[in-house]
Amino acid sequence: MSFLDHIRHANNWTRGDFIPFAVAGHVVGHIRRDRIERLKAFPDTIVAGPDYLALAPGLDDFATRSAAMDELLEALRQDGDFPGWRGEFYPVMPGWGAAPLLRVERATCPWLGVRSWGVHVNGYVRKPDGLHMWIARRARDKPTYPGMLDNMVAGGQPIGVGLMANVVKECAEETDIPRELAATSCAVGTISYCHQFEGGVKPDQQFCYDLELPADFEPRNTDGEVEAFELWPIGRVAEVVRETFEFKFNCNLVIIDFLIRHGLIDADSEPDYVALCLGLRRSR
Repeated sequence: MSFLDHIRHANNWTRGDFIPFAVAGHVVGHIRRDRIERLKAFPDTIVAGPDYLALAPGLDDFATRSAAMDELLEALRQDGDFPGWRGEFYPVMPGWGAAPLLRVERATCPWLGVRSWGVHVNGYVRKPDGLHMWIARRARDKPTYPGMLDNMVAGGQPIGVGLMANVVKECAEETDIPRELAATSCAVGTISYCHQFEGGVKPDQQFCYDLELPADFEPRNTDGEVEAFELWPIGRVAEVVRETFEFKFNCNLVIIDFLIRHGLIDADSEPDYVALCLGLRRSR
């Protein structure tokens, strides 16, 4: 296999399997066609057209839209959907920086096909023999991707929280990194993808950060979401990404981006270099 296989895997959605979902004239999601009939049971909240679904026009502000969707999604939850419900809310926006149109429980985002945002932190150490990267293994009891390899720190972006504030919070919760050290994380760009799976589709964007750590620092998980941390030579990280699917699917993209930015994947040695650079930032 190759690095490019991860780009393809992360962008595997088939548009024809979904119907657009609009709010206030903006297409904000894509919902599986086999779910249309279930949503027609909520005519006060969802309007079904021939080739679209939309939030009812009478729901015309953030509060009323959010309340109506809370009620609908809770009813679906009672039917057995959304087993990973967390009580954490994500914004529904036409794009990053726009005013949120409503909020929804984070576990429902793939079901609705609405874009989520998150932060991923590459924790790395410089040693005499080169770069090393801290790798996390997800706890076996996590509701999503249990036991898979992960970035040192990663988390979804809840509504009402700034990006750096979220980085600092996730660093404290997941690795016990002091605030002062976490705040030195360097914003280095975004990756995006549109990934289809049984639960729906994830047209997500992740904000990437690099955090250079002291050689004597060892991360310690404090929230139970990580089973273990290991410090790997960057060559081993690259090999595992290139040859396996051991990492959570979007973490492969974050690491490929790191390898490109640090000159560890280059155009002279990697025939897929241009395809990788373009593929890390797909729109839906």
